[in-house]
Amino acid sequence: MVASGWILLGLAALIAGAELLTRAGSRLAAQLGVPPLVIGLTIVAVGTSAPELAIGIEAALIGAGSLAVGNIAGTNTANILLILGLSALTRPLALHLQTVRFDLPVMTVACVALTAMAWDGELTRVAGVVLVGAAVVYTAAVMRWTRRESRAVRREFAAEYRKPLDGHAARKVARDVALLIVGIALVVVGAGWLVDGAEDLARMIGVSDAVIGLTVVAIGTSAPELVTTIIGTLRDNRDIAIGNLLGSSIYNIFAILGVTCLIPSTGLAVDPELVRIDLPVMTGVALVCVPVFLTGRRVSRLEGALFVGAYVAYLSYLVFART
Repeated sequence: MVASGWILLGLAALIAGAELLTRAGSRLAAQLGVPPLVIGLTIVAVGTSAPELAIGIEAALIGAGSLAVGNIAGTNTANILLILGLSALTRPLALHLQTVRFDLPVMTVACVALTAMAWDGELTRVAGVVLVGAAVVYTAAVMRWTRRESRAVRREFAAEYRKPLDGHAARKVARDVALLIVGIALVVVGAGWLVDGAEDLARMIGVSDAVIGLTVVAIGTSAPELVTTIIGTLRDNRDIAIGNLLGSSIYNIFAILGVTCLIPSTGLAVDPELVRIDLPVMTGVALVCVPVFLTGRRVSRLEGALFVGAYVAYLSYLVFART
């Protein structure tokens, strides 16, 4: 009960902190004139990925590398199968041209690259440097793509994140800076609580850190992406929803796991089952998206239902076969 309590407290703090980071950072960036697509695919994506970063760093510091890697693999699988599937099940999902031509190929390459790097059971600091470098290149490419934004996309992001300034502009900026600081503090503290609780729970029920990372931690840290995507779907802001979802999946591998790999001098040890099963599952999900996304540039309700069903089957396997 104590371990579960710390996990719940940690998840609550992480979700609240990620929301503060995302909203305050997006408002500040918008007022500074940052292009809307950059906000959606970088600031919002990184903000909703903040829990994964905090957990990855905390896990690396205590030598629980498989918890960090399992969290990324589980979160990315949940992002596509569960969250994107639920979004399409709620309403058929029309895909923006950039999603098909840019974000989908990058996400697929990131998944394949991570699986290949971890195949020997270790993610070294060299792998971390490569992944962080890829994050920099991806961010630069996103900025180039902003030149192709349609007016509709600009209006959509502006309506979601940009608020008109008035005579109290300085006060609003100060408020958002304060919220950023509070958000960072919540994420850091929440990550510590969640990782400690997850470690205790894994020891008590006799499962590996990888399984805890793939299930409890992954589903919990996917909450910001789930909230952002569902709200975007209900408001018909689909570019925000899907841009954030794929952007978060890409940054989870390139930036979040890349930085995590740089922390321990010996790199991150990866459980054999993660290498043989869970990372290939994550990669397979990305590859399945290619024909689904290219077919009419939309995800139908049926495809969404199949995605959700596949996630339920995978989660059932983790619960009944790996615990």
